[in-house]
Amino acid sequence: MQISEDSVNKKATLKNWTGFDANHPPEPKLIDTCVHCGFCLATCPSYRVLGKEMDSPRGRIYLMDGINEGEIPLNQATAQHFDTCLGCLACVTACPSGVQYDKLISATRHQVERNYPRTLPDKLFRQLIFSLFPNPDVLRILLIPLFFYQKLGLQKLVRGTELLKRLSPRLAAMESILPEVTLKSFQDNLPDIIPAQGQKRYRVGVILGCVQRLFFSDVNEATVRVLTANGCEVVIPKTQGCCAALPEHQGQAEQAKALARQMIDSFTNTDVDFVIINAAGCGHTLKEYGHILEDDPEYREKAQEFSAKVRDVQEFLATVGLTAKLSPLADKPLTLVYQDACHLLHGQKISVQPRQLLQQIPGVKLREPIDAAICCGSAGVYNLMQPEVANELGQQKVWNLLNTGAELIASANPGCTLQIRKHLRLQDKEISIMHPIELLDHSIRGMKLEL
Repeated sequence: MQISEDSVNKKATLKNWTGFDANHPPEPKLIDTCVHCGFCLATCPSYRVLGKEMDSPRGRIYLMDGINEGEIPLNQATAQHFDTCLGCLACVTACPSGVQYDKLISATRHQVERNYPRTLPDKLFRQLIFSLFPNPDVLRILLIPLFFYQKLGLQKLVRGTELLKRLSPRLAAMESILPEVTLKSFQDNLPDIIPAQGQKRYRVGVILGCVQRLFFSDVNEATVRVLTANGCEVVIPKTQGCCAALPEHQGQAEQAKALARQMIDSFTNTDVDFVIINAAGCGHTLKEYGHILEDDPEYREKAQEFSAKVRDVQEFLATVGLTAKLSPLADKPLTLVYQDACHLLHGQKISVQPRQLLQQIPGVKLREPIDAAICCGSAGVYNLMQPEVANELGQQKVWNLLNTGAELIASANPGCTLQIRKHLRLQDKEISIMHPIELLDHSIRGMKLEL
């Protein structure tokens, strides 16, 4: 494997040397499990698009090792390759040696955020993201001008002129995935406790999410209805906030820890059997609280206990079984394609369960797309930070989904849904996207879909 001299900048030529600090750098033992076989290359979205060794898991592990050993600096030339990683974890699934790349890239991103001085525009944009998205109350205030931006036709004008794209590709990327802001975006209609229908089987907590509660409130409402219809008493603590997924995935350690503590506290004394989440990226992070708070003596055990209760809603329902009667969604067989969210498929190893649930709906025919395990390009805020790579991945994902001939796309993650909708719009294609839990809700209530 050949490494470019320019890409790593030899130590002898540097005046200011920066490396990793002593606070949980990537573990050498984990690095050493990589035998550089290359099985990860075909599954890595960034390598597929960029075609550079350093933008592959194998290449990034080489850089981690070099920085650990003091042979390679942490600078612009190396940090950019860590930034191009989507964190989709497809390489973890593909690796025959069991390399825990998820732990390696997580540790590295925290190191980058502490030790690599970013440019002022980059800092400001990141600050904007981490001030807005993990704070639904703040984001809801911003929705007021965005509501009028859409209703007054300004959005159509901005997109038509591509003015924003010329001024700032990142802001243009953020605007391009903006869903429709409706009056429901300003409402919280779910009560604190919703009783089970019929015999109570479980008492479960439900996490509302940030983007989910503002733009996909129908998914949360459907989640509650499906759970209660299947014998679950639902508890929704109003003190819950962000799950910490976005800041954790981008190395914002302190913000992630604070949000994790808040989430744990919000479910204290609720006496729930399980904590249910309906967003793939959130679920993966919620199950990692034990790792996020491993250095916190007060919350370490609490975090482990909390994570042990977390279940994706599809994982939960497939395990405990459906008791509610299911009805057809259309008067004729309905062809669906299920979109695998990376943090479900690769992060939580949940793939069969959503398909099992969908196939229990009478009349449903499930199709499988090509490259189902390859990321759509959303990856949290990746499509905002690296819009060019994300656009190529989103375009390819939509082609693959459409080529199945399905009449409807089932997507279990809000980020994936926004990304896919954007590229359907760019390709002038009209096809509905729904969360699998919405399809179950329609089936339980005997509601036919309008396709």
